[in-house]
Amino acid sequence: MTTTKNTAPATPATTTAAPVLTRCAEAEICADPSSTMTLLADSAPGEGGFTVYRSTFAAGAPGAPAHFHTRAWELFFVIGGSLRVLVGEEVTVLGAGDFLAVPPHTPHAFAAAPGSEADVLCVFAPGMDRFDYLRLLGSVMRGETAPGAIAASSERFDNHYVDSPAWRAALAGDGA
Repeated sequence: MTTTKNTAPATPATTTAAPVLTRCAEAEICADPSSTMTLLADSAPGEGGFTVYRSTFAAGAPGAPAHFHTRAWELFFVIGGSLRVLVGEEVTVLGAGDFLAVPPHTPHAFAAAPGSEADVLCVFAPGMDRFDYLRLLGSVMRGETAPGAIAASSERFDNHYVDSPAWRAALAGDGA
């Protein structure tokens, strides 16, 4: 194998995208009985970009059931506490400072680890217009919208729920 060093001068990529700044005091907050989501940045489908929000889960919060996305990576950075995650068929716990990137088509789920709260930065790349999904989810969790609305939105928000025996077993071990 031959290795060649690139000696061409580096040139910055040109882009028409603008910088994104969201001040904490101006961020929209979505809350349900067990979690709070601070909405930070959202890109429309086809724009590329990213979707970013911060989720804080109360101890015992249910998080998200097993699902996958077909068009985006979902990234998790644990700011504080512990987050239990399913990736494929493996369940593990992430602690403060841990990072996880889940590629498209990979079943995954997440919840606050047993006995712990979790503070997590979540990123979708490319962006997927996810804020409307998070608003819908909060509305369902608060009992304002029928749960069937989530299933009906699966194509729009690229959120496809699946059964995971590994995730069910992990939750059953909690008495959930």
